[in-house]
Amino acid sequence: MDILRIIVAILLPPLGVFLQVGIGSHFWLNILLMILGYIPGIIHAIWIILKR
Repeated sequence: MDILRIIVAILLPPLGVFLQVGIGSHFWLNILLMILGYIPGIIHAIWIILKR
């Protein structure tokens, strides 16, 4: 299941974070990172998925 979440996180990082932790602080932080740049959003999403 983590492989699927990582693929989703690469394509749409906030969705990958949402699938892992739901709507919370990490989700909103990831949206902010996506606004600032696509790559930081991907890195954060993969970090959240692998951390939990």
